[in-house]
Amino acid sequence: MRTKMATGENIPLRSVEYRKGKGLKYSRFNSEDESSSMDEVPLMLSEDGFESEDGESLLSRGRQPQKKGLSAFSDGVKNCWDSCCECLLSRCRRRSEPKPRTVWFNRADRNEERYPPNVIRNQKFNIITFVPGVLYDQFKFFLNLYFLVVALSQFIPDLKIGYLYTYWAPLGFVLSVTMCREAVDEINRWRRDREVNSQQYKKLTDRGVVRVSSADIQVSDLIYVEKNQRVPADMVFLKTTEKSGACFIRTDQLDGETDWKLRLAIPSTQALAIDSDLIHIEANVYAEKPQRNIHSFIGNFSRNDENKAEDSLSVENTLWSNTVVASGTALGVVIYTGAETRSVMNTSHPPSKVGLLDLEINRLTKVLFFAVVVLSLVMMILKGFGGPWYRYFFRFILLFSYIIPISLRVNLDMGKAAYSWMISRDNEIPGTVVRSSTITEDLGRILYLLSDKTGTLTQNEMVFKKIHLGTVSFSGDSMDEVVSHLRTAYAHPTVAGQPASTTSTPSRKGSATPQQPMIRRTVVTRVLEAVKALALCHNVTPVYESEEEENEDVEADQVEADQEGDKTITYQASSPDEVALVTWTEEIGLKLIRRDLTSMQLMTPSGAIQTYDILQVFPFTSESKRMGIIVREEVTGEITFYMKGADVVMSSIVQYNDWLDEECGNMAREGLRTLVVAKKTLTEEQYQDFESRYNSAKLSVQDRALKVSAVVESLERDMELLCLTGVEDKLQADVRPTLELLRNAGIKVWMLTGDKLETAECIAKSSRLVSRTQTIHVFKQVSNRAEAHLELNAFRRKNDSALVIRGDSMEVCLKYYEHEFMELACQCPAVIICRCSPTQKAEVVRLIKQHTRRRCAAIGDGGNDVSMIQAADAGIGIVGKTR
Repeated sequence: MRTKMATGENIPLRSVEYRKGKGLKYSRFNSEDESSSMDEVPLMLSEDGFESEDGESLLSRGRQPQKKGLSAFSDGVKNCWDSCCECLLSRCRRRSEPKPRTVWFNRADRNEERYPPNVIRNQKFNIITFVPGVLYDQFKFFLNLYFLVVALSQFIPDLKIGYLYTYWAPLGFVLSVTMCREAVDEINRWRRDREVNSQQYKKLTDRGVVRVSSADIQVSDLIYVEKNQRVPADMVFLKTTEKSGACFIRTDQLDGETDWKLRLAIPSTQALAIDSDLIHIEANVYAEKPQRNIHSFIGNFSRNDENKAEDSLSVENTLWSNTVVASGTALGVVIYTGAETRSVMNTSHPPSKVGLLDLEINRLTKVLFFAVVVLSLVMMILKGFGGPWYRYFFRFILLFSYIIPISLRVNLDMGKAAYSWMISRDNEIPGTVVRSSTITEDLGRILYLLSDKTGTLTQNEMVFKKIHLGTVSFSGDSMDEVVSHLRTAYAHPTVAGQPASTTSTPSRKGSATPQQPMIRRTVVTRVLEAVKALALCHNVTPVYESEEEENEDVEADQVEADQEGDKTITYQASSPDEVALVTWTEEIGLKLIRRDLTSMQLMTPSGAIQTYDILQVFPFTSESKRMGIIVREEVTGEITFYMKGADVVMSSIVQYNDWLDEECGNMAREGLRTLVVAKKTLTEEQYQDFESRYNSAKLSVQDRALKVSAVVESLERDMELLCLTGVEDKLQADVRPTLELLRNAGIKVWMLTGDKLETAECIAKSSRLVSRTQTIHVFKQVSNRAEAHLELNAFRRKNDSALVIRGDSMEVCLKYYEHEFMELACQCPAVIICRCSPTQKAEVVRLIKQHTRRRCAAIGDGGNDVSMIQAADAGIGIVGKTR
């Protein structure tokens, strides 16, 4: 979503004016004058101040010199005509602006307006428009149109100079092959759409559970989605068969990430005894208007009968269309259908692609036709213009038409077909399928390659490599020492330095935190605290092979612990980093054996089971760049706040140290993804005070995110630094030499990913997308025109630097300074765009094609890459984990 500037408030900003001999002068202005004031500031800043060069001043797109007289009148008439046409078209289409909605359970008759049908349609034509559409696509090129006119002229006896079949046979052959190919593609699309639209789902109604097809689902329907079944529409998660009240979903076809996401059912509806109670209660869901952002949602659940209840809703309570339920059976209420779903709004319509060779031949045909006309005119001059000269002139054109061979199109199509066949049979790239034979030759004329990250450059498999504790670090072979220290800590608690009196019963509010530095930390103590933090601070859930094993209760006795230790566990989480960390803690002896919404259990190296109550969880966001959890140990009652996150934010949260920044730089140079881990012990009074403020902030409707973050930040002070971890993301085979060869060939590679900025920057370094000699410029977060202006000035002073920018910041720059931003970005040796939605990926491809007039290729392996692949001149889809 593009960020718009506020126009109703007076936000004081500072404009910059440079006067010769007086340096920089700052003046205040209001937001309503920002558009005009920013136009006076040139997009260039040198050491001496702003410099305005030719063509560098940023003129507002809406401001033009005033016109007078007839010119102004004609412009007014044109604007009036355009307004009338737009109004007429809007009335014909009858598409109203999307609005927030209140959805009542199973009451489609109470919907405030009509919503689009839940039908998936990817066809380019229908049975009526197929023939006209294909003919238009063919005859919009001058080459085919020229052959058509020449062939039609042979029906006129005075112009006939040869047999009809010599003109119509080649043209008919080309059109027949093209129409057959398009017909096969359309039939395949229709079959795929029919398969998706006819999928059967269970619907909860007054008459019980009935089966409906996906195309018949409406807003307010209560739909069951079983395990491994695709979610047919955007829904709010109401109930699940899982006892924990949560389920996992796979979002690889939506955001390209292969890891499972945890979704939570609304507590009020999950608590209902049976599913049919949802039909009889008076409840509704308030949902924001449809938008493209798949990472956010604002809504409320309200129950208006005798058991009044109200719950705030976020993205954790949603099931977006085109995701897959991975555990249990989910029951949800439909809030968006069809074109208003997140997946459809983030998918662009595929354009008709034309190869560069076809365009060049089309231009050459125009040149040759002009030469034919000139030659015919010369012949007419030599003959004289007596009699029906126009007839002779046209016959001369027909006679010279052999300069443009009518078999050229046939030979071109046959050559492309042969080239496609050779690619599909190439032993170097086995399994390659050529979907289009019209653009295969463009693969050799690519200058910009846009690539996805997850599954394309990387395997999306994380491996724990290194842990640094401040005084000592462990990696590789030295991990055996961590196992030894951990066993010692749990076998002899006194050696580990864990005084029970200090941790279990703090004497007064806030006394636990200052007492911690008084304890002398040994290596064993540091290892224990770091490993315990990594085993507790996460969103990982262990999943067992069979459902019966998963639902068993774990007893604390030794026999049950031995049985639990023998089970095969698969860890699932929304981030592969967390899975790698928890897998490592299991390997060294501290194993996560069970987790639900309220508790988790760890198995120590000695086989004992420790239970922790989960009091609060603060998930990772792109804004906070950190994740936290508050747990209470069941035996001692100790309340601990654990947090891990990026070094850029954690460095200001943890206590003073002299090694964190240096070690983060060392691990980054090794291509490792770093996480800083810290903790803070809380008293019961401290936590109760925090919980009351946190719950009140979550119920706020306006500025909910700001209020919640402010309350959480009150805890994030003076935390104890435990460790720094380094995780490696495995690259695909031969990625580094491949990128090096592409760079040497003059091809610029851009990486477009929906992942976090830190992750994208790390992969860019480890894959050698950014060479060792190049610097990286991280574009700061911008939200308005003034910030974008200043940041573009700062970026312009960077020479030979790779650009790293977030998708929302790029939207702001494109809104106000599209030409300037693309000019600077295209000059960079590499560009990395993170937190990029599928629509933004397609928009980047379109802008590169528009501003550079060069051929672009896009490569990806997930459903979120489809729009980018379709928008590129040559799209390459690979089969990977996100397929």
